[in-house]
Amino acid sequence: MKLLVINPNISDDVTALIEAEALRSASTDTELIVRTAGHGVEYIETRFESLIAAGAVAELIAEYAHDGGTSAAHAGAAPAVDGIVVAAFGDPGMPALKELVDVPVIGITEAALCAAALQGQRFSIIAISDRIQAWYRDCVERFGFGGRLASIRSINQSLNSIGSVQADFKETLLALSRQAVAEDGADVVILAGAPLAGLARELEGRIPVPVVDGISAGVRMAEAVVSLKSGVHRGGSFAAPPVKTRRGLSANLDAALTAAQSAQLSPTA
Repeated sequence: MKLLVINPNISDDVTALIEAEALRSASTDTELIVRTAGHGVEYIETRFESLIAAGAVAELIAEYAHDGGTSAAHAGAAPAVDGIVVAAFGDPGMPALKELVDVPVIGITEAALCAAALQGQRFSIIAISDRIQAWYRDCVERFGFGGRLASIRSINQSLNSIGSVQADFKETLLALSRQAVAEDGADVVILAGAPLAGLARELEGRIPVPVVDGISAGVRMAEAVVSLKSGVHRGGSFAAPPVKTRRGLSANLDAALTAAQSAQLSPTA
């Protein structure tokens, strides 16, 4: 199995954290292609920043999700990857990105929420900033888990560096997690965001409920969905966008759309 794991922000330090946790989490026979957004911001904190990131993620999917990149223009071209993980909490571009390719596209938020729902009735999200809470809450509601959200707790201090959040605020994040359990009634804690990738392993045993890491959940859920071989979207709301006049798209994105549309129209697809 081959998975494309995309960091939707431009921070190479965060990509390194993502890759390290993804490698620890993936099955031994899973190959990972880890890539960083080509444009955007160092970390995503708002709805508008998520909008920018979504375009960058779409470009990477268009480049890597088909064999040889531009061969996506040929209907039926074999996918170069079996699944895709969008590795930013808040899932920039999701679920719209599912319309672009015939392989599963899994966001770490939806993966973490599903993992938490399997382990408890109510969950809390631990985040890196107060500003990020509104976007996260929107995302939880969009995936239909609003009624099970106990709380979102976050760091309310300035960050020194996005790559050092874990080292700088480990004890704060631990205290927030414990408060979510003791004061908010959380049965499960989600450590949200790629900058916190791997922290759940370090805090194992120090929080009295299950702790979910978004990167780990995203990789493992992607492996599971790929293995299910459930089929592809040829109809319904996640079918490829309809054919229409377009201009100004990159060559890769235009080719990926053409391939998706051609495959949908093919009677043998």
